Amino acid sequence: MTLKYFAIPFKATCEVCGDSRVNISRHLKVCCDCAKEGSAKAMKLIYEAHAKSRAKFGLPAAPPKDPNGLECRRCGNECQISEDEKGYCGLAENRDGNFVRLATPKIGIVRAYYDPHPTNCTAAWTCAGGSEHGYPTYSVSKGAEHGYYNLAVFYGSCTYDCLFCQNPQWRKMTQELKPIMSAEELASKVNERTTCICYFGGDPSSQIAHAIETAKIARERKKELNKQGRCEDILRICLETNGNMKESWLDEIAEISLASGGGIKFDLKAWNENLHVALSGASNKQSLENIRRIGKYHKERPEVPFIRASTLLVPGYVDTEEVKNIASYLAEIDPTIPYSLLAFMPQFEMSDLPPTSRKLAYKCKEMAEKAGLERVIIGNKWSLV
Repeated sequence: MTLKYFAIPFKATCEVCGDSRVNISRHLKVCCDCAKEGSAKAMKLIYEAHAKSRAKFGLPAAPPKDPNGLECRRCGNECQISEDEKGYCGLAENRDGNFVRLATPKIGIVRAYYDPHPTNCTAAWTCAGGSEHGYPTYSVSKGAEHGYYNLAVFYGSCTYDCLFCQNPQWRKMTQELKPIMSAEELASKVNERTTCICYFGGDPSSQIAHAIETAKIARERKKELNKQGRCEDILRICLETNGNMKESWLDEIAEISLASGGGIKFDLKAWNENLHVALSGASNKQSLENIRRIGKYHKERPEVPFIRASTLLVPGYVDTEEVKNIASYLAEIDPTIPYSLLAFMPQFEMSDLPPTSRKLAYKCKEMAEKAGLERVIIGNKWSLV
């Protein structure tokens, strides 16, 4: 059944070119074309839009670049933090010249809950827990694992600042630095009926050390339960991420995920870098480089696709051209990478935009397939209008 949403029409004007059309965000004040061109005026408006949004949560307006500041090498933002200031994610600080990380391998800002299979994960159609792929090595059943659970781990921080964020509650978690959970406590939630852990948020990239530590402890816990004859030794480790972590962190979690039968889903916001900064506050260079970097893993385990990708179709900004370029890039790496196109729902600072139209979604699917991808779906058709 298709759900229908009725948005009140409005007329917004791009403050760069003066064009007026429905799908311009009042908060951003810049149309898609002007955002892509990245003129000085456009970038000033883009910076102001993110600064206004982030100030409500005590977060820096942009990734800090103080040449005399302390360097953080956790993600692609490469923050250089001034004394008594924070990094872009809000979890790294320069206190009196000393680097302080507010989330560590041992302690994370995180919530967790059990999500019964088949889950609503956008990669469920190709993962071992929600499809026929991977049985019996990586799954307890040939098809959806009914009666088993995914431990869904929501990290309360992010290395991006998406104005269209579909899970904006992470900002409050970063601001309050709670709830806190140790890697040991989080891993202890894995029981006989838990067959996978999915890290999302926010984004796990800003707390990737905690995710890795938890995964290691949890996998050992599952092995012990198996030795006791209480369950199968199956615990897939999966990520839904913007892919913005540095290479060494990516390599470590990728090896854990690959061996477990899990996968990494890259949430690709846009192709054009200027547009990506407009929508998400940061560059997409690290994310795109990381997908290519782990392309080799995708070929090592064809029975369960390792790399997965998705793009949210934000009306007026993420169009067929953006999807075509993203899909072409993915197809160069491996044409079998599953790609989910997702309907946008009015959220956060872009709540004045309409939901994704059926026409746009199916045109984007057609473009992605023409670009060479063999597995393309519209992930939430019921949200199209």
